[in-house]
Amino acid sequence: MRWGLCPHGPGAAALAAAGSFWRPARFPGRLGCLGMTRRLVVRSVAGADSPQSSPSSGRYRDTVLLPQTSFPMKLLGRQQPDMELEIQQKCGFSELYSWQRERKVKTEFCLHDGPPYANGDPHVGHALNKILKDIANRYHMMRGSKVHFVPGWDCHGLPIETKVLSELGVNAQTLSAMEIREKARSFAKAAIEKQKSAFARWGVMADWNNCYYTFDGKYEAKQLKLFYQMYAKGLVYRSYKPVFWSPSSRTALAEAELEYDPEHVSRSIYVRFPILKPPPKLASLTDGSSPVSFLIWTTQPWTIPANQAVCYMPEAKYAVVKCSSSGDIYVLAEDKIPPVASALETTFEVISTFSGVDLEGGTCSHPLIPDKASPLLPAAHVTMAKGTGLVHTAPAHGMEDYSVASQHNLPMDCLVDEDGLFTDAAGPELEKKAVLEEGTDVVIKMLRTAKHLLKEEKVVHSYPSDWRTKKPVVIRASKQWFINITDIKATAKELLKTVKFIPGAALNSMIDMLDRRPYWCISRQRAWGVPIPVFHHKTKDEYLINSQTIEHITKLVEQHGSDVWWSLPPEQLLPEDVVAQAGGPDALEYVPGQDILDIWFDSGTSWFCVLPGTEQRADLYLEGKDQLGGWFQSSLLTRAATRTKAPFRTVVVHGFTLGEKGEKMSKSLGNVINPETLINGGKDPSKEPPYGADALRWWIAESNVFTEVTIGPSALSAARDDISKVRHSC
Repeated sequence: MRWGLCPHGPGAAALAAAGSFWRPARFPGRLGCLGMTRRLVVRSVAGADSPQSSPSSGRYRDTVLLPQTSFPMKLLGRQQPDMELEIQQKCGFSELYSWQRERKVKTEFCLHDGPPYANGDPHVGHALNKILKDIANRYHMMRGSKVHFVPGWDCHGLPIETKVLSELGVNAQTLSAMEIREKARSFAKAAIEKQKSAFARWGVMADWNNCYYTFDGKYEAKQLKLFYQMYAKGLVYRSYKPVFWSPSSRTALAEAELEYDPEHVSRSIYVRFPILKPPPKLASLTDGSSPVSFLIWTTQPWTIPANQAVCYMPEAKYAVVKCSSSGDIYVLAEDKIPPVASALETTFEVISTFSGVDLEGGTCSHPLIPDKASPLLPAAHVTMAKGTGLVHTAPAHGMEDYSVASQHNLPMDCLVDEDGLFTDAAGPELEKKAVLEEGTDVVIKMLRTAKHLLKEEKVVHSYPSDWRTKKPVVIRASKQWFINITDIKATAKELLKTVKFIPGAALNSMIDMLDRRPYWCISRQRAWGVPIPVFHHKTKDEYLINSQTIEHITKLVEQHGSDVWWSLPPEQLLPEDVVAQAGGPDALEYVPGQDILDIWFDSGTSWFCVLPGTEQRADLYLEGKDQLGGWFQSSLLTRAATRTKAPFRTVVVHGFTLGEKGEKMSKSLGNVINPETLINGGKDPSKEPPYGADALRWWIAESNVFTEVTIGPSALSAARDDISKVRHSC
């Protein structure tokens, strides 16, 4: 049963929480609050029969002013969800959004929907998010505002493509790009319909007939226009840089597409790099009778073949020590002597100490290539938290390493291919071997043979994995498209000063994530997505993009969707007259690029593609805490690159849903709650009773959503009991 009360004072938000109950008085079958006396007037709901009192039923009954109603006091079992459906269908529930949009009111409230991913069934995390949004929307509607809320879906990307290929049982290389795209689109559409039906069933008031989809041609065309705006400002560029790379998916990944396993086990090694050219200070510290080596520690042995330098901390103290068990002489940070000696199960005799700056000008020998010199270089990323205070540096396989290499013009050769295998440049012993598996074995074996391996041990640490395949990633240099975050960060942080965050601590978290972000790789080597609208020269390392090519491509995409990039011949994508208009070279020398845009760029441009008016700014963004590094951030960055105000006035951040005991939900634990089963009940009602959508909404409304939110039979039963009390009190 639904009920309605006029909101008044601070309790209005709580009443709005029962949004699936509330309907405007113009619709029949309501409880309405009329006049200043706030009398509850009961109006019958069609379909329920109850006997009417007769004159003979009691001497005084007719003298007492009681409502006569067909309203049932109790709803048992399936009666609750059945009654909810009946009321939704008979009382014009689907018309509520359009009704409130037609009201002649002065104020408007815009909540921009962060698009859920179109790759699976609806879950309780969706329920938490959508119902919280509905509470906010109904609250503002009941206070007299016209609400703008257009639901959307994130439709492209690796998770959908991977799921489709998995269901087909085929490899991406066996299908054409168009075959993959057709199947991915069908999969996404099916997921959208499932989710949309569930969201409406939960009582969410929205413009369900005019949702936005990131695979819609009009949306894609606007996205490409914004991409070019950023490119024209010099904020988008192509470069050879190390990026997170998923061998299992064969594509680059963004930070937001990673999951970190805190219990990952890696093989760590202590390795010595023999001194080749001693720094002036070290030349006087040793008598030359024993060889001196620089001692390093790494959890990524497979990167040793790509070493180009050893980095140190200029302001730290270093020491020359003699190993009591071998007599060898090593250089390492003074503060690291005790832990390293313990790890190597030996003792060190300190010969002398010196400042890190005294290492300048020295070189050491590559442990696997004796004739190759690796310079000693100062670096800001060297810390004393772990290791030896000296850091092995492979520019093709580390972001900080790349930064050092850029400053000192070091080679950045990548020895790893798209599948995570060593290339032939790594040598015959390593070629075609998986770097994280057999390749690591061989590298360690080679170091041991060369007598440069001091110790190997397993270490448990946090390590990134592909968010979809759950398999480890590597850092690998390749040519990609990037957004120049350095030039945008300051503007983005300035825009945040005018934004209200709830809870307030979320602002600091977002700023911290922005500060730690080195650059944004926006290119992906997959098929299901929006193409990066660039044409590459067939024989030269050159590309073509200008206002004329963008205008032509966006018209095609708006009319036919981004499939045209793969379905049309190159001469239709890049006609001679378009190239001639731009004063460019022969169009026949160029072919369409095969990279697609990062899905975080897809969704991060939604403010430009969806929000109304010239300001294109929402009153509220409301999402889970993971979006501080995801949609909130990508929206802010694309906005800061092209506008002078943040895309949101207020940001609300909620926690995640957990099992009743605070544990993560998983199929293996048997605590996953299906919202459909929660509402309608399972096969065995005694074990999975039907609670109805109102119990789901009530649970969310009374929870502290700014922390993790627990859900289970106890919480749902309590919510159902609360609703029952409300029914009885009416």
